[in-house]
Amino acid sequence: MSTVTLSETQYVGTDRLLAGIVLSVLTFWLFAQSVINVVPVVKNSIDISLETLTLAVSLSALFSGCFVVASGGLADKFGRVRLTLIGLALSMVGSALLVVSQGPLLFLTGRVIQGLSAACIMPATLALIKTWYEGRARQRAISFWVIGSWGGSGLCSFVGGAIATGLGWRWIFVFSIAASFAAFWLIRGTPESRSATAVQHKMDLSGLLSLVAALVLFNLFISKGHHWGWTSGLSLTMLTGAIVAMTFFVRSGMRKKEAALIDFALFKNRAYSAAVLSNLMLNGAIGTMMITSIWLQQGRHLSPFQTGMMTLGYLVTVLLMIRVGEKLLQRYGARLPMMGGPAIAMTGIFLISCTFLDTWTYIVTVFFSNVLFGLGLGCYATPSTDTAVTSAPENKVGVASGIYKMGSSLGGAFGLAMTASLYALFLPYGMAKAAQYALWFNCMLCLGAIAVSALMLPRRRQS
Repeated sequence: MSTVTLSETQYVGTDRLLAGIVLSVLTFWLFAQSVINVVPVVKNSIDISLETLTLAVSLSALFSGCFVVASGGLADKFGRVRLTLIGLALSMVGSALLVVSQGPLLFLTGRVIQGLSAACIMPATLALIKTWYEGRARQRAISFWVIGSWGGSGLCSFVGGAIATGLGWRWIFVFSIAASFAAFWLIRGTPESRSATAVQHKMDLSGLLSLVAALVLFNLFISKGHHWGWTSGLSLTMLTGAIVAMTFFVRSGMRKKEAALIDFALFKNRAYSAAVLSNLMLNGAIGTMMITSIWLQQGRHLSPFQTGMMTLGYLVTVLLMIRVGEKLLQRYGARLPMMGGPAIAMTGIFLISCTFLDTWTYIVTVFFSNVLFGLGLGCYATPSTDTAVTSAPENKVGVASGIYKMGSSLGGAFGLAMTASLYALFLPYGMAKAAQYALWFNCMLCLGAIAVSALMLPRRRQS
Protein backbone atom coordinates (compact mmCIF):
# COMPACT_ATOMS: atom_id res chain seq x y z
CA MET A 1 0.00 0.00 0.00
CA SER A 2 1.57 3.26 -1.11
CA THR A 3 1.83 6.24 1.18
CA VAL A 4 1.29 9.57 -0.54
CA THR A 5 -0.03 13.00 0.25
CA LEU A 6 -2.81 14.72 -1.61
CA SER A 7 -0.33 17.01 -3.34
CA GLU A 8 1.70 14.08 -4.69
CA THR A 9 -1.10 12.27 -6.50
CA GLN A 10 -3.85 12.98 -8.98
CA TYR A 11 -5.96 10.13 -7.56
CA VAL A 12 -9.71 10.78 -7.54
CA GLY A 13 -12.12 8.69 -5.50
CA THR A 14 -13.77 5.90 -7.48
CA ASP A 15 -17.01 3.94 -7.15
CA ARG A 16 -14.92 0.89 -6.20
CA LEU A 17 -13.54 2.75 -3.18
CA LEU A 18 -17.00 4.05 -2.32
CA ALA A 19 -18.44 0.51 -2.45
CA GLY A 20 -15.71 -0.67 -0.07
CA ILE A 21 -16.43 2.22 2.29
CA VAL A 22 -20.17 1.47 2.35
CA LEU A 23 -19.56 -2.24 3.02
CA SER A 24 -17.19 -1.26 5.83
CA VAL A 25 -19.86 0.88 7.45
CA LEU A 26 -22.43 -1.92 7.11
CA THR A 27 -20.31 -4.33 9.16
CA PHE A 28 -21.37 -2.36 12.23
CA TRP A 29 -24.68 -0.65 11.48
CA LEU A 30 -26.30 -3.60 9.69
CA PHE A 31 -24.71 -6.75 11.12
CA ALA A 32 -23.39 -5.86 14.58
CA GLN A 33 -26.57 -3.94 15.42
CA SER A 34 -28.79 -6.87 14.36
CA VAL A 35 -28.30 -8.34 17.84
CA ILE A 36 -30.97 -5.92 19.09
CA ASN A 37 -33.78 -8.02 17.59
CA VAL A 38 -32.46 -11.55 18.29
CA VAL A 39 -31.88 -11.43 22.06
CA PRO A 40 -34.41 -14.19 22.94
CA VAL A 41 -33.02 -16.52 20.25
CA VAL A 42 -29.43 -16.00 21.39
CA LYS A 43 -30.36 -16.57 25.04
CA ASN A 44 -31.98 -19.88 24.19
CA SER A 45 -28.93 -21.18 22.29
CA ILE A 46 -25.97 -20.27 24.53
CA ASP A 47 -25.28 -20.28 28.26
CA ILE A 48 -25.73 -16.59 29.05
CA SER A 49 -28.05 -14.71 31.38
CA LEU A 50 -30.52 -12.14 30.06
CA GLU A 51 -28.83 -9.37 32.07
CA THR A 52 -25.42 -10.18 30.59
CA LEU A 53 -26.88 -10.47 27.10
CA THR A 54 -28.54 -7.06 27.43
CA LEU A 55 -25.18 -5.61 28.48
CA ALA A 56 -23.56 -7.22 25.44
CA VAL A 57 -26.05 -5.52 23.11
CA SER A 58 -24.91 -2.06 24.22
CA LEU A 59 -21.18 -2.83 24.46
CA SER A 60 -20.41 -2.31 20.78
CA ALA A 61 -21.91 1.19 20.68
CA LEU A 62 -20.31 2.11 24.01
CA PHE A 63 -16.80 1.04 23.05
CA SER A 64 -17.19 2.55 19.61
CA GLY A 65 -18.07 5.85 21.22
CA CYS A 66 -15.24 5.63 23.74
CA PHE A 67 -12.49 5.01 21.19
CA VAL A 68 -13.76 6.62 17.99
CA VAL A 69 -12.06 9.97 18.63
CA ALA A 70 -8.72 8.35 19.43
CA SER A 71 -9.05 6.27 16.27
CA GLY A 72 -9.74 9.44 14.29
CA GLY A 73 -6.47 10.86 15.57
CA LEU A 74 -4.65 7.64 14.69
CA ALA A 75 -6.16 7.80 11.20
CA ASP A 76 -4.81 11.33 10.76
CA LYS A 77 -1.40 10.25 12.06
CA PHE A 78 -0.81 6.78 10.62
CA GLY A 79 -3.12 6.72 7.61
CA ARG A 80 -6.85 6.59 6.95
CA VAL A 81 -6.65 3.56 4.64
CA ARG A 82 -4.54 1.68 7.19
CA LEU A 83 -7.03 2.32 10.03
CA THR A 84 -9.94 1.25 7.83
CA LEU A 85 -8.25 -2.05 7.01
CA ILE A 86 -7.40 -2.61 10.68
CA GLY A 87 -11.05 -1.98 11.53
CA LEU A 88 -12.17 -4.55 8.97
CA ALA A 89 -9.74 -7.11 10.39
CA LEU A 90 -11.14 -6.48 13.88
CA SER A 91 -14.67 -6.89 12.52
CA MET A 92 -13.77 -10.33 11.19
CA VAL A 93 -12.25 -11.35 14.53
CA GLY A 94 -15.18 -10.04 16.55
CA SER A 95 -17.75 -11.72 14.29
CA ALA A 96 -15.84 -15.00 14.39
CA LEU A 97 -15.88 -14.98 18.20
CA LEU A 98 -19.66 -14.53 18.15
CA VAL A 99 -20.06 -17.38 15.67
CA VAL A 100 -18.18 -19.86 17.91
CA SER A 101 -19.30 -18.52 21.31
CA GLN A 102 -21.03 -20.89 23.70
CA GLY A 103 -21.00 -18.67 26.77
CA PRO A 104 -20.67 -15.08 27.96
CA LEU A 105 -16.86 -14.69 27.71
CA LEU A 106 -16.47 -15.02 23.94
CA PHE A 107 -19.78 -13.28 23.28
CA LEU A 108 -18.88 -10.22 25.35
CA THR A 109 -15.35 -10.15 23.92
CA GLY A 110 -16.71 -10.32 20.38
CA ARG A 111 -19.06 -7.41 21.02
CA VAL A 112 -16.26 -5.29 22.46
CA ILE A 113 -14.05 -6.01 19.43
CA GLN A 114 -16.92 -5.10 17.10
CA GLY A 115 -17.14 -1.75 18.88
CA LEU A 116 -13.40 -1.17 18.46
CA SER A 117 -13.77 -2.10 14.78
CA ALA A 118 -16.46 0.53 14.30
CA ALA A 119 -14.30 3.09 16.12
CA CYS A 120 -11.58 2.55 13.50
CA ILE A 121 -13.83 2.43 10.45
CA MET A 122 -16.19 5.38 11.00
CA PRO A 123 -13.79 8.35 11.22
CA ALA A 124 -11.23 6.86 8.82
CA THR A 125 -13.76 6.33 6.03
CA LEU A 126 -15.26 9.79 6.48
CA ALA A 127 -11.75 11.25 6.26
CA LEU A 128 -11.09 9.27 3.07
CA ILE A 129 -14.20 10.82 1.55
CA LYS A 130 -13.05 14.30 2.57
CA THR A 131 -9.61 13.62 1.03
CA TRP A 132 -10.40 11.88 -2.26
CA TYR A 133 -13.76 13.38 -3.30
CA GLU A 134 -14.55 17.01 -4.11
CA GLY A 135 -17.68 19.15 -4.55
CA ARG A 136 -20.82 17.29 -5.62
CA ALA A 137 -18.85 14.04 -5.81
CA ARG A 138 -18.10 14.43 -2.10
CA GLN A 139 -21.74 15.11 -1.27
CA ARG A 140 -22.72 12.03 -3.28
CA ALA A 141 -20.11 9.93 -1.46
CA ILE A 142 -21.30 11.22 1.90
CA SER A 143 -24.87 10.33 0.92
CA PHE A 144 -23.84 6.73 0.25
CA TRP A 145 -21.81 6.66 3.48
CA VAL A 146 -24.93 7.81 5.30
CA ILE A 147 -26.99 5.16 3.50
CA GLY A 148 -24.65 2.54 4.94
CA SER A 149 -24.95 4.05 8.42
CA TRP A 150 -28.58 5.12 8.75
CA GLY A 151 -29.93 2.66 6.18
CA GLY A 152 -28.04 -0.19 7.81
CA SER A 153 -29.49 0.70 11.21
CA GLY A 154 -32.95 0.78 9.65
CA LEU A 155 -32.54 -2.66 8.10
CA CYS A 156 -30.75 -4.36 11.00
CA SER A 157 -33.91 -5.33 12.89
CA PHE A 158 -35.47 -6.96 9.83
CA VAL A 159 -32.22 -8.62 8.70
CA GLY A 160 -31.51 -9.96 12.17
CA GLY A 161 -34.98 -11.42 12.52
CA ALA A 162 -35.01 -12.89 9.00
CA ILE A 163 -31.57 -14.52 9.20
CA ALA A 164 -32.16 -15.82 12.72
CA THR A 165 -35.48 -17.34 11.68
CA GLY A 166 -34.25 -18.86 8.42
CA LEU A 167 -30.64 -19.87 9.11
CA GLY A 168 -29.90 -19.22 12.78
CA TRP A 169 -28.52 -16.10 14.47
CA ARG A 170 -24.84 -17.12 14.03
CA TRP A 171 -25.22 -16.69 10.26
CA ILE A 172 -25.65 -12.95 10.80
CA PHE A 173 -21.96 -12.80 11.67
CA VAL A 174 -20.92 -15.21 8.94
CA PHE A 175 -22.36 -12.70 6.48
CA SER A 176 -20.60 -9.92 8.38
CA ILE A 177 -17.24 -11.68 7.87
CA ALA A 178 -17.99 -12.01 4.14
CA ALA A 179 -18.84 -8.30 3.90
CA SER A 180 -15.60 -7.41 5.71
CA PHE A 181 -13.55 -9.53 3.29
CA ALA A 182 -15.21 -7.85 0.30
CA ALA A 183 -14.65 -4.36 1.74
CA PHE A 184 -10.99 -5.18 2.50
CA TRP A 185 -10.43 -6.25 -1.12
CA LEU A 186 -12.16 -3.16 -2.55
CA ILE A 187 -10.26 -0.66 -0.40
CA ARG A 188 -6.84 -2.29 -0.41
CA GLY A 189 -4.49 -0.46 -2.79
CA THR A 190 -6.13 2.94 -2.37
CA PRO A 191 -3.47 5.68 -2.01
CA GLU A 192 -2.85 6.50 1.63
CA SER A 193 -3.70 9.87 3.15
CA ARG A 194 -2.68 11.36 6.46
CA SER A 195 -2.18 14.73 8.12
CA ALA A 196 1.38 16.04 8.13
CA THR A 197 0.86 17.95 11.37
CA ALA A 198 -0.86 15.03 13.12
CA VAL A 199 2.31 12.94 12.73
CA GLN A 200 4.02 15.32 15.17
CA HIS A 201 1.43 14.78 17.91
CA LYS A 202 1.57 12.07 20.59
CA MET A 203 -1.44 10.10 21.73
CA ASP A 204 -3.20 11.76 24.67
CA LEU A 205 -3.27 8.60 26.78
CA SER A 206 -4.43 10.26 29.99
CA GLY A 207 -7.23 11.97 28.07
CA LEU A 208 -8.31 8.68 26.50
CA LEU A 209 -8.32 6.82 29.82
CA SER A 210 -10.23 9.57 31.64
CA LEU A 211 -12.80 9.77 28.82
CA VAL A 212 -13.32 5.99 28.82
CA ALA A 213 -13.65 5.98 32.62
CA ALA A 214 -16.19 8.83 32.56
CA LEU A 215 -18.35 7.26 29.85
CA VAL A 216 -18.27 3.72 31.27
CA LEU A 217 -19.09 4.90 34.82
CA PHE A 218 -21.90 7.12 33.58
CA ASN A 219 -23.30 4.27 31.49
CA LEU A 220 -23.25 1.99 34.54
CA PHE A 221 -25.05 4.66 36.56
CA ILE A 222 -27.78 4.98 33.93
CA SER A 223 -28.09 1.26 33.21
CA LYS A 224 -27.94 -0.06 36.79
CA GLY A 225 -29.20 2.92 38.79
CA HIS A 226 -32.78 1.68 38.92
CA HIS A 227 -31.67 -1.78 40.08
CA TRP A 228 -29.13 -0.49 42.61
CA GLY A 229 -31.28 2.43 43.76
CA TRP A 230 -30.64 5.90 42.39
CA THR A 231 -29.46 7.23 45.75
CA SER A 232 -27.57 4.11 46.84
CA GLY A 233 -23.88 4.34 47.67
CA LEU A 234 -22.93 2.34 44.59
CA SER A 235 -24.97 4.50 42.21
CA LEU A 236 -23.64 7.74 43.69
CA THR A 237 -20.10 6.36 43.51
CA MET A 238 -20.52 5.68 39.80
CA LEU A 239 -21.95 9.15 39.18
CA THR A 240 -19.28 10.89 41.25
CA GLY A 241 -16.53 8.95 39.50
CA ALA A 242 -17.96 9.90 36.11
CA ILE A 243 -18.09 13.60 37.03
CA VAL A 244 -14.54 13.58 38.42
CA ALA A 245 -13.17 11.75 35.36
CA MET A 246 -14.98 14.06 32.94
CA THR A 247 -13.82 17.16 34.81
CA PHE A 248 -10.23 15.94 34.58
CA PHE A 249 -10.70 15.17 30.90
CA VAL A 250 -12.06 18.63 30.04
CA ARG A 251 -9.49 20.56 32.09
CA SER A 252 -6.64 18.45 30.73
CA GLY A 253 -7.90 18.92 27.18
CA MET A 254 -8.20 22.68 27.56
CA ARG A 255 -4.62 22.82 28.85
CA LYS A 256 -3.14 20.55 26.15
CA LYS A 257 -5.06 22.29 23.32
CA GLU A 258 -4.19 20.68 19.95
CA ALA A 259 -2.26 17.88 21.69
CA ALA A 260 -5.43 16.77 23.51
CA LEU A 261 -7.53 13.77 22.50
CA ILE A 262 -10.33 16.21 21.64
CA ASP A 263 -9.26 19.60 20.38
CA PHE A 264 -11.92 21.78 21.99
CA ALA A 265 -11.02 24.58 19.58
CA LEU A 266 -13.08 22.67 16.99
CA PHE A 267 -16.22 23.68 18.88
CA LYS A 268 -15.52 27.36 18.28
CA ASN A 269 -17.13 26.69 14.89
CA ARG A 270 -20.85 26.98 15.68
CA ALA A 271 -21.94 24.93 12.67
CA TYR A 272 -19.67 22.04 13.68
CA SER A 273 -20.91 22.21 17.27
CA ALA A 274 -24.51 22.18 16.08
CA ALA A 275 -23.90 19.13 13.90
CA VAL A 276 -22.25 17.17 16.73
CA LEU A 277 -24.77 18.07 19.45
CA SER A 278 -27.90 17.63 17.36
CA ASN A 279 -26.50 14.36 16.01
CA LEU A 280 -25.99 13.08 19.56
CA MET A 281 -29.57 13.98 20.54
CA LEU A 282 -31.21 12.57 17.44
CA ASN A 283 -29.27 9.30 17.71
CA GLY A 284 -30.45 9.07 21.31
CA ALA A 285 -33.99 8.84 19.94
CA ILE A 286 -33.04 5.43 18.47
CA GLY A 287 -34.23 4.17 21.87
CA THR A 288 -37.64 4.44 20.23
CA MET A 289 -36.95 1.30 18.22
CA MET A 290 -36.03 -0.73 21.30
CA ILE A 291 -39.09 0.32 23.32
CA THR A 292 -41.38 -0.19 20.34
CA SER A 293 -39.93 -3.67 19.84
CA ILE A 294 -40.44 -4.58 23.51
CA TRP A 295 -44.01 -3.27 23.56
CA LEU A 296 -44.97 -4.99 20.30
CA GLN A 297 -43.55 -8.33 21.41
CA GLN A 298 -44.61 -8.32 25.07
CA GLY A 299 -47.66 -6.07 24.99
CA ARG A 300 -49.07 -6.95 21.55
CA HIS A 301 -47.55 -10.47 21.26
CA LEU A 302 -45.84 -10.06 17.89
CA SER A 303 -42.87 -12.27 16.99
CA PRO A 304 -39.35 -10.82 16.48
CA PHE A 305 -39.70 -11.33 12.72
CA GLN A 306 -43.08 -9.57 12.66
CA THR A 307 -41.58 -6.76 14.73
CA GLY A 308 -38.75 -6.46 12.24
CA MET A 309 -41.26 -6.24 9.40
CA MET A 310 -42.75 -3.18 11.08
CA THR A 311 -39.50 -1.28 10.47
CA LEU A 312 -39.46 -1.74 6.69
CA GLY A 313 -41.27 1.57 6.18
CA TYR A 314 -38.48 3.25 8.15
CA LEU A 315 -35.86 1.59 5.97
CA VAL A 316 -37.44 2.62 2.66
CA THR A 317 -38.00 6.25 3.63
CA VAL A 318 -34.61 6.75 5.27
CA LEU A 319 -32.87 5.46 2.13
CA LEU A 320 -34.99 7.58 -0.19
CA MET A 321 -34.71 10.72 1.90
CA ILE A 322 -30.92 10.56 2.29
CA ARG A 323 -30.49 11.57 -1.36
CA VAL A 324 -33.35 14.06 -0.98
CA GLY A 325 -31.50 15.49 2.02
CA GLU A 326 -28.47 15.92 -0.25
CA LYS A 327 -30.58 17.95 -2.71
CA LEU A 328 -32.09 20.02 0.11
CA LEU A 329 -28.58 20.75 1.35
CA GLN A 330 -27.49 21.92 -2.09
CA ARG A 331 -30.53 24.16 -2.54
CA TYR A 332 -31.32 25.51 0.92
CA GLY A 333 -28.25 24.84 3.06
CA ALA A 334 -28.11 22.71 6.21
CA ARG A 335 -30.35 24.63 8.61
CA LEU A 336 -33.76 23.80 7.10
CA PRO A 337 -33.32 20.00 6.78
CA MET A 338 -31.52 19.80 10.15
CA MET A 339 -34.58 21.38 11.79
CA GLY A 340 -37.27 19.77 9.68
CA GLY A 341 -35.86 16.23 9.93
CA PRO A 342 -36.04 15.98 13.74
CA ALA A 343 -39.50 17.59 13.69
CA ILE A 344 -40.83 14.88 11.35
CA ALA A 345 -39.14 12.16 13.43
CA MET A 346 -40.67 13.60 16.62
CA THR A 347 -44.13 13.41 15.05
CA GLY A 348 -43.60 9.73 14.28
CA ILE A 349 -42.40 8.96 17.81
CA PHE A 350 -45.36 10.78 19.35
CA LEU A 351 -47.76 8.67 17.30
CA ILE A 352 -45.97 5.48 18.43
CA SER A 353 -46.49 6.63 22.04
CA CYS A 354 -50.27 6.19 21.60
CA THR A 355 -50.10 2.79 23.29
CA PHE A 356 -53.78 3.00 24.35
CA LEU A 357 -54.97 2.19 20.79
CA ASP A 358 -56.43 -1.22 20.00
CA THR A 359 -54.00 -3.77 18.55
CA TRP A 360 -54.70 -3.47 14.82
CA THR A 361 -55.04 0.31 14.89
CA TYR A 362 -51.80 0.52 16.81
CA ILE A 363 -49.96 -1.79 14.39
CA VAL A 364 -51.01 0.39 11.44
CA THR A 365 -50.03 3.49 13.40
CA VAL A 366 -46.60 2.09 14.23
CA PHE A 367 -45.91 1.16 10.62
CA PHE A 368 -46.91 4.64 9.41
CA SER A 369 -44.95 6.25 12.26
CA ASN A 370 -41.81 4.32 11.29
CA VAL A 371 -42.22 5.81 7.82
CA LEU A 372 -42.21 9.29 9.40
CA PHE A 373 -39.27 8.37 11.63
CA GLY A 374 -37.22 7.30 8.63
CA LEU A 375 -38.37 10.34 6.66
CA GLY A 376 -37.08 12.66 9.36
CA LEU A 377 -33.76 10.91 9.96
CA GLY A 378 -33.07 10.63 6.23
CA CYS A 379 -33.79 14.33 5.72
CA TYR A 380 -31.36 15.22 8.53
CA ALA A 381 -28.51 12.78 7.90
CA THR A 382 -26.61 14.09 4.85
CA PRO A 383 -26.81 17.81 5.73
CA SER A 384 -25.59 17.08 9.27
CA THR A 385 -22.71 14.85 8.17
CA ASP A 386 -21.67 17.27 5.44
CA THR A 387 -21.73 20.17 7.92
CA ALA A 388 -19.48 18.29 10.35
CA VAL A 389 -16.96 17.23 7.68
CA THR A 390 -16.73 20.48 5.73
CA SER A 391 -16.57 22.65 8.87
CA ALA A 392 -13.43 20.87 10.10
CA PRO A 393 -9.92 22.04 9.16
CA GLU A 394 -8.05 19.71 6.79
CA ASN A 395 -5.41 18.71 9.36
CA LYS A 396 -8.08 17.74 11.92
CA VAL A 397 -10.63 16.04 9.69
CA GLY A 398 -9.98 12.59 11.21
CA VAL A 399 -10.41 13.81 14.78
CA ALA A 400 -13.40 15.96 13.82
CA SER A 401 -15.05 13.02 12.06
CA GLY A 402 -14.31 10.88 15.10
CA ILE A 403 -16.02 13.34 17.43
CA TYR A 404 -19.04 13.46 15.13
CA LYS A 405 -19.32 9.68 15.07
CA MET A 406 -18.74 9.60 18.82
CA GLY A 407 -21.95 11.61 19.01
CA SER A 408 -23.72 8.93 16.95
CA SER A 409 -22.44 5.99 19.01
CA LEU A 410 -22.75 7.55 22.46
CA GLY A 411 -26.09 9.11 21.58
CA GLY A 412 -27.37 5.65 20.71
CA ALA A 413 -25.76 3.95 23.72
CA PHE A 414 -26.96 6.47 26.30
CA GLY A 415 -30.29 6.96 24.56
CA LEU A 416 -30.96 3.24 24.83
CA ALA A 417 -29.81 3.19 28.47
CA MET A 418 -31.92 6.20 29.49
CA THR A 419 -34.97 4.96 27.62
CA ALA A 420 -34.67 1.52 29.23
CA SER A 421 -34.25 3.06 32.68
CA LEU A 422 -37.34 5.23 32.25
CA TYR A 423 -39.29 2.21 31.03
CA ALA A 424 -38.25 0.23 34.11
CA LEU A 425 -39.01 3.20 36.39
CA PHE A 426 -42.60 3.55 35.17
CA LEU A 427 -43.29 -0.17 34.70
CA PRO A 428 -45.24 -0.40 37.99
CA TYR A 429 -47.84 1.89 36.36
CA GLY A 430 -48.34 -0.66 33.58
CA MET A 431 -46.43 -1.66 30.46
CA ALA A 432 -48.43 0.66 28.20
CA LYS A 433 -47.79 3.71 30.38
CA ALA A 434 -44.12 2.84 30.80
CA ALA A 435 -43.66 2.59 27.02
CA GLN A 436 -45.57 5.84 26.50
CA TYR A 437 -43.47 7.85 28.97
CA ALA A 438 -40.22 6.43 27.61
CA LEU A 439 -41.26 7.40 24.08
CA TRP A 440 -42.10 10.93 25.23
CA PHE A 441 -38.51 11.22 26.43
CA ASN A 442 -37.38 10.41 22.89
CA CYS A 443 -39.67 13.17 21.60
CA MET A 444 -37.84 15.58 23.89
CA LEU A 445 -34.51 14.51 22.41
CA CYS A 446 -35.82 15.38 18.94
CA LEU A 447 -37.02 18.73 20.24
CA GLY A 448 -33.55 19.39 21.61
CA ALA A 449 -32.02 18.63 18.20
CA ILE A 450 -34.41 21.12 16.57
CA ALA A 451 -33.50 23.83 19.10
CA VAL A 452 -29.75 23.34 18.64
CA SER A 453 -30.00 23.56 14.85
CA ALA A 454 -32.26 26.62 15.01
CA LEU A 455 -30.02 28.52 17.40
CA MET A 456 -26.55 27.60 16.14
CA LEU A 457 -26.73 27.13 12.37
CA PRO A 458 -26.51 30.16 10.05
CA ARG A 459 -29.60 31.20 8.15
CA ARG A 460 -27.73 31.92 4.95
CA ARG A 461 -27.37 29.23 2.29
CA GLN A 462 -24.16 27.20 2.60
CA SER A 463 -21.93 26.76 -0.44
